[in-house]
Amino acid sequence: MSKLFVTGRQKLSGEVCVQGAKNSALPILAATLLTNGENTIHNCPQLSDIEASVRILRYLGCDVRRCGKTLLVKSDDVDKYDIPDELMRKTRSSIVFLGAVLARTGKARLTFPGGCEIGPRPIDLHLKALRKMGVVIKEKHGFLECEAPKGLCGAKITLSFPSVGATEDIMIAACLANGTTTIINAAREPEICDLADFLSECGAQIYGAGEGVIIIDGVGRLDCTNHTIIPDRIVAATLMACAAVTGSSITLKGIVSNHIASTVPVFEDAGCTVKISRGNLKFSAPQQLESMKTIRTMPYPGFPTDAQAPLLAASCVARGTTVFVENIFENRYRHTTELVRMGANIHTEGKVAVIEGVSSLYGAKVQATDLRGAAALIVAGLCAEGVTEIGGIKYLERGYEGLELILSKLGANIKKI
Repeated sequence: MSKLFVTGRQKLSGEVCVQGAKNSALPILAATLLTNGENTIHNCPQLSDIEASVRILRYLGCDVRRCGKTLLVKSDDVDKYDIPDELMRKTRSSIVFLGAVLARTGKARLTFPGGCEIGPRPIDLHLKALRKMGVVIKEKHGFLECEAPKGLCGAKITLSFPSVGATEDIMIAACLANGTTTIINAAREPEICDLADFLSECGAQIYGAGEGVIIIDGVGRLDCTNHTIIPDRIVAATLMACAAVTGSSITLKGIVSNHIASTVPVFEDAGCTVKISRGNLKFSAPQQLESMKTIRTMPYPGFPTDAQAPLLAASCVARGTTVFVENIFENRYRHTTELVRMGANIHTEGKVAVIEGVSSLYGAKVQATDLRGAAALIVAGLCAEGVTEIGGIKYLERGYEGLELILSKLGANIKKI
């Protein structure tokens, strides 16, 4: 089992390209099941979550090859409609294959997804929507057995919550459905727009992606395309947090300014300077951060829940009190107990975390329990006195491509052993 050893108090400097967005790549890979010919997916990060999706595609009969940061996916020979339990458990995003397999084969058999334990992500929104589209769903022995006896049909679907996963699942299923599908209260995240762009390039008829109502007119077939994944806005926020706690100046390349519009003001409130021009973000932090006041996680365009953990870690060494209110997942403060081991002053109650900034953190032996929590421990380790030993980095590798190598390139003293 690998661990990370972080020696703190090292200044960062230099520039780095931000990796492709994991949360875009996963639904797009699932959507390749609908297409004819070979898709070329550029800027696809090398992550364990991506590899899990690739294994599912190969099991279903797809030909998948990687050439550096590019994946070539050909789905012409798909010959299965079931996904084994061990493949479904590798990542929570595996549920997006439900709509894709149904659209391709007319039936699907799979289990509930796995992934980080950050609280329930019920798939009832997925199932309710697919039932409206003509899918008969039976739950037997832990499996979901789904079939569309008359084919998928367009429907008017109102989501009780703007779920990203449910929106993606419905969009993918609707592309080859008969008639028109309307998604009301749809998720607006940039990853939704990236999926819509990919599907549209393949020949889908999608309108309103990025807004609260998305309309999809079903078509007879989709063809392959050449697509580039958008940059990962959460990785960008994490790297900014790393620079913030070390009082450093760095440049991030390949940024889409609108995608990080909700996180930049938080860093500016903390005393940092952020300048974005032509896709380059120049970030400069003061010697000591100011408190970030009150931060509430919300669906896009609000502050992203995935950025909560690394910014919470940064607030631990800010002057004053910062309050986080986690409105998306109910179990997303598990990293705070590990930060307290490092000397942080954190009090949590339900969905609220109150952080009193301290002058310094100190290295300790800590354990990551989820993806973004692992990133938070690295942020803390970068500014701590001494050495921080971080276990559980398998979670980190689900969403960050060689983060320790990137930080080393910027000047951090961090080693994977």
